[in-house]
Parts: sequence; C-alpha cells; structure tokens
Amino acid sequence: MPAVGRGGSGRPAKRRTSRRSQILLGICGGLAILLGVTLIGAYTLMNRVTGNVNRIDNAFAGLDEKQRPTKPAATKNSTNFLLLGSDSRDGQQTTGSNAKSKAWEAGAQRTDTIMLVHIPADRGSAQVLSIPRDSWVEIPGKGKNKINAAYALGGPSLLIKTVENLTRVRIDHFAIIDFAGFTSIIDAIGGVDVEIAQDTVDLVGNRFRKGVNHLDGTKALFYVRQRHGLENGDFDRVKRQQNLIRAVMNKLNTFNPATDPVGAFRLMDAVTKSFSVDSGLSDAEMRSLAFDVPGIRNGGITFLTVPTTGTGWEGDQSVVRLNVAQGTELWNAVNNDTVPAYANAHSNDLLPAVPK
Repeated sequence: MPAVGRGGSGRPAKRRTSRRSQILLGICGGLAILLGVTLIGAYTLMNRVTGNVNRIDNAFAGLDEKQRPTKPAATKNSTNFLLLGSDSRDGQQTTGSNAKSKAWEAGAQRTDTIMLVHIPADRGSAQVLSIPRDSWVEIPGKGKNKINAAYALGGPSLLIKTVENLTRVRIDHFAIIDFAGFTSIIDAIGGVDVEIAQDTVDLVGNRFRKGVNHLDGTKALFYVRQRHGLENGDFDRVKRQQNLIRAVMNKLNTFNPATDPVGAFRLMDAVTKSFSVDSGLSDAEMRSLAFDVPGIRNGGITFLTVPTTGTGWEGDQSVVRLNVAQGTELWNAVNNDTVPAYANAHSNDLLPAVPK
C-alpha cells in the first residue's frame, strides 16, 4: 500500500521540482541575456564616446629613447600622464573634437596648468603633482626659461622632454584641455561645489565667498584663473586648480551609470569631446581608465605642488625657483610608488582641506 502523507506518491513532487527548475532556469537565462545586453550596450557606448576623442599625432616625436628615463621595476605597470591646461590667444577651442584650431601652433597658446598625474598599477589611488608654470628650468635646446615656454616653443614633445629631463620620470601619455573644453565639462556635470577659506575678489569684480561656493563652468574658470587678490599669488592659484579637480572628482563619484545612464553618457560625452590625447593612448586603455579612475575615492587622490624655494627675478621676468634637492626626493617617490609616504613627510606641499 503506498505511503500516504504530504507529497503523495512522489510523482507530483517531481513535476513540481521540474517546474521550479524550469522557472529558475528561465530567470537565470533572462538575467544572463539582460547582463549580456547591458555589457554590449556599455561596450558600444564606450566605443562611441572614445571615438569623440581628438588625437595628437607625434606628441612624442623627436624624443631620443636612449636619453629618456626608464621605469623602475616597482612602477613598470603604472601610468604617468602629463596633463596640460592651455589658453589660446584667439579664444577659440583648440582641444577635443569641437576644436576650431590646432592644439598647438608656435607661440599661439599659453600654458596655464602643468600637472604630472601618476596612477599606480592597481588603480586604487592617484597622485596629482602640480608644476608652477613660472618654474625656471632648462628647456632642451632653448636654454633656461619658464617651463610654460616649452610648449609655446616646441609643442607637446618639447614639453614632455623638458619635464622628463627635470624629473627623470617617464611620461607615458600626454593630455591637454583648453579653457573652452574645461567649462563644458563643468557645465555637463551640473557645476561643482568648492569650499574657500576667505572672501576674495578678482580684478574684474568676480567675488568668491568664504565657505562653499557653487560654480558653473564660467565661474569655475574665473576661480582657477584668479591670482591677484590672493596672498601667495600663483601658488594659491595652483591650489585652486587642484581644489577644483578635487571637486570634480567628488561630483564624478555621484554619477552611477546603472541608475543614471543618461547622465553618465552626457558626462563621458562632454569629457571625451573636450580633451585631446596622444595617439598612442589606445581605446582599450581609455576605456579602462574611464571605468577605473572615477572609482578612486578622494581619500585615494593626493594633490601636491612640487617643492620650491620661493620666487625671484630673471631679467624682467618673475620666476619660481624649484627646490632641487627636495624635488629629487619627490620624483624618486613617484618612481617607487611611495608618494603617500613623501606627502606625510612634507605636508606643507599638500593641498589643504580648504584653500584660499
């Protein structure tokens, strides 16, 4: 006599189990398809936006490989960018896919911002090192001059060579953005909030209040260009540039492609249309950076200004004197992935929580 109880003879249980399995398989299959479509969509999207990027051919042309610095084993898989902010004399956009004129023409652009960005191989942190534009350095083949003259005189390759000779850090890639591209990125992310230590006003009357200021693209440009009215002039200006990048990274960390794909696309579209990069930066590398770098939280980004001994004069030019001994310590730290330890020992060179 068959057993009587819950489940009966067992056959209905098998049918129920079979139905459950079919449902489970259906759900898993649906999720797999959804995931596949999402990944394909993300890949297609990234291909589209990387296609926006304007490429600079021959950025490393004329560099003698035998004279260039090599990476130590400790940092052979790290990435070093030379990041430049420029201002054209005619005011036209010179970088990105919307450029109206060339990124470089002899004497046509002024270099406003020079930063060496070091990204370790694990992509878990980044170091942004600002070189004051008036730093008095040796420009290969041109003699002593302000470092920003290197770009005006010889374009990307001469500036790369100048920075490599100064730092003995190998530059992997070159990126440049002009002021027009800069403002479009700020506007694309809905502006940024920056905190300022004191009330300031520039020469044309733009005011920034102590505390948190919300800046759109135009206001942000005034903020980073101000020098007059700041106690330490260009040194405070450098810190403002870093403070703005920190604010942008804060804002980037609020964008979630999964919950706001339209906002994420607009952001990536604006960024990729605004920058110009060397032609050696592959689409695959760009996609990798696009996914990894925004995920670096601000605690993982170190902002430093290269060490100086102050200002001085060369003829009728006001220049910045670099601290060669301490600078060597900093560049060695970059080459050995020990910049955080260097920063702990030289905290005065760090970007403060609330700059002027």
